[in-house]
Amino acid sequence: MHPALANLEIIHTISSFTQRRSLPALASTCREFEHPALNALWRDLQSVEPLVKCLPSDLFSIDQGRVVLQRPVDGKMWDTLFKYTSRVHSITVTQKRCSAVVEPLSVLMLSCPSTSAYLFPNLSKLTWHAEGTHIFAQFLRMALVPSMLVLHVEIFSASPAFLSVLSSLGTLCPHLQNMTMRIRCETDDLSHKISPFITQPIAQLHHLHTLSVWDLGSQGIQHVMKLRALQSLDLNLRASSAWNRRLCFSLPGFDGLKWLGLSTRTIEHASNFFSSLQVVGSSQVRVSFTFQVAKSSAGASTTLYQFFTVLQERCDMVQLQYLSLVGCSGSVRTESSVFTPLHAFPNLTHLLIDEVCNISMSDEDLCQLVKAWPKLQVLKFSSYVVFNSTTVPTFHGVIKLLWHCPALTSLSLVIDTTKVDGINLKRPGGDLCNKHLEFLSLGDSPIQSPLNVALILSGLFPLLGQVDLAWWDMMKLIYPTYQKEPGMEQWVLVNSFLTAFSVVRERGIVA
Repeated sequence: MHPALANLEIIHTISSFTQRRSLPALASTCREFEHPALNALWRDLQSVEPLVKCLPSDLFSIDQGRVVLQRPVDGKMWDTLFKYTSRVHSITVTQKRCSAVVEPLSVLMLSCPSTSAYLFPNLSKLTWHAEGTHIFAQFLRMALVPSMLVLHVEIFSASPAFLSVLSSLGTLCPHLQNMTMRIRCETDDLSHKISPFITQPIAQLHHLHTLSVWDLGSQGIQHVMKLRALQSLDLNLRASSAWNRRLCFSLPGFDGLKWLGLSTRTIEHASNFFSSLQVVGSSQVRVSFTFQVAKSSAGASTTLYQFFTVLQERCDMVQLQYLSLVGCSGSVRTESSVFTPLHAFPNLTHLLIDEVCNISMSDEDLCQLVKAWPKLQVLKFSSYVVFNSTTVPTFHGVIKLLWHCPALTSLSLVIDTTKVDGINLKRPGGDLCNKHLEFLSLGDSPIQSPLNVALILSGLFPLLGQVDLAWWDMMKLIYPTYQKEPGMEQWVLVNSFLTAFSVVRERGIVA
């Protein structure tokens, strides 16, 4: 035997890099490779079908459309099954062929001579994207073990038996750290039906630090607020009607969270939610909504201003560093003044406003907007602007932006690149340039001279490789005629020039 095979670390490394289909052969080569190769083979199951295949093919039959055992499972069969299940660390159950493989295992679990921890003693992650019917409740019960750390559940519906198992989650998986609970095709009635069965167990998960869940109601949300270890929370309120108006009482709020994500139908619902909280101490806040802000410019401006005002009142002015607002349509025009309440957050490093509205702003407006955020690293506004009714900044505004926000690493902003009067193409920023910027997206910015634009960008951002053209690529997929748009061809030329400038610059450094 080669001396290297005496080193367990080498054997484990070889097994971990071996292709999955070759692991059974590797396990059979010699005793040294058997356990490491089997561990690698069974560690992460993308289906529970391999567990069924470990058992005799004639063990099950179909009787009146239901799976039944043909004979008792003897000790040898259990030992064989345990030989593999004890090596499983994660299981993924999806809708594909779900019944065909989960139902036999559920039947088998009824005759299991020991506890669930005996069968899956090392299971730490379960992903369940399948039915929540009673047929699968028994298998879920056996898979929820004390070693479980990560649980992702996405179901279409839930039977009483399935809900009963979920209600024991707090005692079955006391060390759970990361949990996602979702309902496909969620309705207000369905979420109200299921919520009581998971609200109580969530309150028992004292090690939980990441949670993604639907609206649990005011009582359930209060339970969540008491989880001291919780650092990341995503709430999906889209199916809930409770936030059509403000609550008549206030909730304590979230003091220790790092991340708070909120999904709602309208931005008014988001405002009502934040208004119901006494405090939001999160350093990162993301809000997404599915309905247009308003039909008119005045209505959109008022709604957005009110929302940002609520954030100003509820969010910690020192703690908030990341704010993202994602809408569904940016066609309604608003003024940049709607963002004035956000000047209360001097430590903002990330501000992302995407598909919310057409923000009309001049160079001076942009300057006034960003000067309150000297630590800004990422700034993103919508990638599309309707130019006949919206004013956009020019390169002059971008230069002022760099003065106020020298730490920028990512910028997404529509500007008018055709107005370059007064800009020195050799030194567009004078002594000013940004050597930190790694990402630049200018959306549907109008362009006349790709060479001049490339010269200005290269001078302002000497380490920038390319302008991101994802917006143009997306439009090309949606509207094939965009392949012939002059604007897209012009921006492709800009990237060609930037690549050439980069090569010349590198040669100059080498010389």
